Amino acid sequence: MSRKRINYRLVKKHRSYSVDEISRLLNRHKNTVREWIKRGLPTIDNQKPMLVLGSDLKDWLAQRQKSAKQPCGPGELYCLRCRVPKRPALDMVDYIPKNDQSGCLKAFCETCERPINRNARLSDLPLIMPGIEIQFAERQSSISERVELPSNCDLKRD
Repeated sequence: MSRKRINYRLVKKHRSYSVDEISRLLNRHKNTVREWIKRGLPTIDNQKPMLVLGSDLKDWLAQRQKSAKQPCGPGELYCLRCRVPKRPALDMVDYIPKNDQSGCLKAFCETCERPINRNARLSDLPLIMPGIEIQFAERQSSISERVELPSNCDLKRD
């Protein structure tokens, strides 16, 4: 079905759910829910229909989601294709400022050579990227900061 993150906040704590109700609530297949039960999702008892307490389901999904997180360490950016934090290729990163205090770090993954990004504060750069060469780019100006209006603009300056 969907690879989207499961919204466990939809689960009511003081209610019990059947496998079918869980699958409809979380937009997952019934076999997926049955697999969760095999992997440790607690049920009320082993009789059919299998019922799961809402509080148990909510806690189990939250713990599962929390254990799947992979925070980036120093010198790492998260690669969406590899699905793990990776070092930038050739230890080179571009910093593109968004405002005076923060910006975006852009580089390429050393494994798959795809673009990787990470938002960062300017003051935190030495902690986030120790020993990595950072090239600073100029801040992109927004449309409201431009001196001349674009040719397709209907606004007229006085």
